[in-house]
Amino acid sequence: MIPLILTLGLPLATKWVEEQQERILREGIPLTLQQAFDAHLVGVKETTRVRLLQVDFIPTPEDPILRRANEQFGLVSPVTAGITFGYGIYIREDLWDDRPLVVHELVHVGPYERYGSFQAFLRDYLEECLTIGYPNGPLEREAITRSKEVCG
Repeated sequence: MIPLILTLGLPLATKWVEEQQERILREGIPLTLQQAFDAHLVGVKETTRVRLLQVDFIPTPEDPILRRANEQFGLVSPVTAGITFGYGIYIREDLWDDRPLVVHELVHVGPYERYGSFQAFLRDYLEECLTIGYPNGPLEREAITRSKEVCG
């Protein structure tokens, strides 16, 4: 059963995620050779499309509905280290050189590719976060496991 907040907020969340990816693709930098190899190892199909953007903190939604949902469920906070939006990845500047973090976020690119749309991925990922709890859902566990396999 999909939580009501997810049903109501999914179109807004999808739009916000699309906007974040656009920003990262516009302002971010391509992967290094090592990062591109890591992306290949974790199953990213289009590694040349991925961009990383270094930020002081991960932005949170400005929309009042999304902001309230984020506060209620704690999806993005001041301690969030990195987050993936399609082919765009925010990495907090103090963790910019943290290979396991970057690999973890690269793993999240794969499901975006597999699902074929932001909305389809977000629906499942957010449902897992809201029902099973972060970081226990299968999509998050995949990122944790694959990052450990690649980085040791």
